[in-house]
Amino acid sequence: MDRFLYIAMSGAKEIMNAQTVNANNLANVSTNGFRADFDAMVQRQVFGPGHENTRHYTQTDGLGTDFTPGNLVGTGRELDIAVNGDGWISVQAPDGSEAYTRTGSLKIDATGLLSTETGLPVLGNEGPISIPEHQRIQIGADGTISIQPLGSGPETVTVVDRIKLVNPDVGQLEKGLDGLIRFTGGEADADGGVRLFNSTLETSNVNSVEALVDMISYSRQFEMQIKMMKAAEEQDESVTQLMRIG
Repeated sequence: MDRFLYIAMSGAKEIMNAQTVNANNLANVSTNGFRADFDAMVQRQVFGPGHENTRHYTQTDGLGTDFTPGNLVGTGRELDIAVNGDGWISVQAPDGSEAYTRTGSLKIDATGLLSTETGLPVLGNEGPISIPEHQRIQIGADGTISIQPLGSGPETVTVVDRIKLVNPDVGQLEKGLDGLIRFTGGEADADGGVRLFNSTLETSNVNSVEALVDMISYSRQFEMQIKMMKAAEEQDESVTQLMRIG
């Protein structure tokens, strides 16, 4: 049987992987701060005895991330923030490590910790940020968190902490299976140049129209690979018949 059957099979497998990644992007089109993924595929030439280097397999070369910013939408909510330009908000991942996100829909949990909408503690100068009881809270452009304590007048402002904002080289960032961004060098240093918009959220950077077009394209490519596999089967049957005649 011609080796192109196996090549068609590898192509179909990688197209299914790409379709899975694309489907995940579509599922997160409404997730604040989400960064789209893409499946990088390359062709690998077949080498070895008996090969004339006329066949190429398809192989995944890794999963990439599109770091293009999403759109900014005003919400009027005092705990909503969005990074202005480049930069990331530091959070504590479930395993205790430091990770980064652009999801700025924050809340104060039952223990007083400032956290993301998914429950990840937001990191400050000395770790997770604890917010005392207050009448009003404000997050400044540099990440400084100020409150008006209970029972005090509007002229009384207390600085609680400052959100750790970082801006490492995107070439040293990688996205985990949990959707969080991590710095390959460990923990990134705080960057005082990163600025925030208050009462604003960043949307997902997934282009739903492009994702839908890609879904149709992947489906047609998969069908083409299946037709190639069918052609290989028909070719094998024809060769078998010729050998019987001979």
